[in-house]
Amino acid sequence: MRENWLNPANLIEREPDIGPDYPNRIVPKDEHAAKELNQRTLTNLYNARPQWLANAHAELDEAVAEAYGWADDWRAGVLSDDEIVARLFVLNQQRPLAS
Repeated sequence: MRENWLNPANLIEREPDIGPDYPNRIVPKDEHAAKELNQRTLTNLYNARPQWLANAHAELDEAVAEAYGWADDWRAGVLSDDEIVARLFVLNQQRPLAS
């Protein structure tokens, strides 16, 4: 979703790079597109925080909470940032050390 906002198809073209193992280069279609793309930064996106982005993050947060077995606490609203960090710290301490 972020990629589509950063590089919308109506403003960019994808051109082959120097070799087949490299991803395509993203270039503006024209000067107007270049100016528009200069304004489409992650900083600007997250400062504006459109509803679609907030919704996507909420879905991701819930999926992560579900994966950790914390979904009930997440839905109950008891998982503050401090609580999440504390739980992750405990889980990290339980991991065996690498040899």
